[in-house]
Amino acid sequence: MVYVQRSIWHEPRPAEVPPIGRTDWLLVGVLAVAAVVEGVARPDLTWRPVVIGAALALLPALLWRRRHPLAAALVGWGLAALLLVVQWATHAEDVGLYAMLAVLILLYSLVRWGSGREIVVGTAFVALVVALGMYVSSAGVPDVVGGSVLLLAFVSLAAVFRYRADLWERQQRDIRNQERLALARDLHDTVAHHVSAIAVQAQAGSVVAGTEPAVAVRVLAAIECEASRTLAEMRSMVRLLREDDGAAFEPARGVTDLLALARSDTTPVVEVSLSGSLSRLPDPVDATVYRVAQESLTNALRHARRATRVVIDVRREGGVVRVRVRDDGQAEPGRAPVRGFGLTGMAERAHLLGGSFAAGPGPDGGWIVEAALPARAEF
Repeated sequence: MVYVQRSIWHEPRPAEVPPIGRTDWLLVGVLAVAAVVEGVARPDLTWRPVVIGAALALLPALLWRRRHPLAAALVGWGLAALLLVVQWATHAEDVGLYAMLAVLILLYSLVRWGSGREIVVGTAFVALVVALGMYVSSAGVPDVVGGSVLLLAFVSLAAVFRYRADLWERQQRDIRNQERLALARDLHDTVAHHVSAIAVQAQAGSVVAGTEPAVAVRVLAAIECEASRTLAEMRSMVRLLREDDGAAFEPARGVTDLLALARSDTTPVVEVSLSGSLSRLPDPVDATVYRVAQESLTNALRHARRATRVVIDVRREGGVVRVRVRDDGQAEPGRAPVRGFGLTGMAERAHLLGGSFAAGPGPDGGWIVEAALPARAEF
């Protein structure tokens, strides 16, 4: 209970406050005309200039009811309290206009846009003014109940709209966080794979540079190709962050792009095997298969000690697509594997699709990554 009270008390004002618009000016204009016409036309109205002046003085507060909800509520309900005091002091029958009901709009805005402290202070002041009005008018039980229900209706309506706005904002924040997480995974998968390939090629080039210049030239060409692909994919991601609707982006890589990962002229040799019906997979499954295989190959290139062969095997078995990547490297004795961003990202991708993921040392040495994804998952 203490936590709830503190959270309400310290709750900040909503960040997105609409500016003063044409509708606000129209509302003020209509109420101003209504106040003047009613003040002039009612024959039983006492203290006519004071009442009309108070009603007109209330109207500017309506323009600032969102930016300064507490101040607007204090001004509006303070003017209402002033008229009640005048009525009580002069024993007048009626010193109010129907246009003064605009104070209910200020009460709504206080709960809708005010901070926790502003709501507590403002509603307490409104309750005092309402109690004063019931005392001055000698209200009976039906009037007290009806007036209380009306005020609670405005407060409840404002609370409902505030809750819905906060819920929508939280949902949008969650969506943005999921998009950032997806972009972070894509960026890690893309950059890590290509940079690892560049590092492997550079190491091979440094070995043969002095003895086999022709091979070194081919290695440099491969490095240039990998660097160009890395820059192209990073530019695509940057455009995704900068541009809005209508931007033309490259399609996500899928199963058919796995064949481009095969390498026969490097160490380790990379073999790719595709079997089964893999041509009509849903886009999320298709992209996840590629990312799991790519990241597993990246890890093998970076961490597999003295590996000579990496095999990527993708096959469809009924309603399941299985991805298996294994290498013949040697694990370092006495050292447990560390789960980095790559393994975490692969596991997240598989689990989001309702699949499974496992990674660990193989029974005959090396490292094995396996993922099973539903081929017809519901998204």
